[in-house]
Amino acid sequence: MTGATGGKRAGSRRGPRKKTTSRPALLALALGITLSVVAWGYLVYAAVDFGSTARGGDSQAWIFLAIASIGAVACLFFGLMLVARLLRRLGITKPPTSTEAPDEPDGPRPIGGRRAAR
Repeated sequence: MTGATGGKRAGSRRGPRKKTTSRPALLALALGITLSVVAWGYLVYAAVDFGSTARGGDSQAWIFLAIASIGAVACLFFGLMLVARLLRRLGITKPPTSTEAPDEPDGPRPIGGRRAAR
């Protein structure tokens, strides 16, 4: 005798398959992060090289050292901003909440935390 469910194989326990979607924005963010980290690494390497050349007596290498250092900082900052944007798109982090204070009547609040009745 079969029960009210209709037997062993009455229905599938799995839901419908989710359609896999391509997310080109996430791919672009990942590519941008990769490129900025590679550029950062190269500029750090160049800054170290220019630093050793500058200490050896080449005064023009100091200018290149400064440019490479500023470029490395910019690449790292840009990469971290892209990481933050990627994490937001993936839903790992949430956007900041409103920083506005709730509307309260003017005047100081008493120590007990309650306002006097008027």
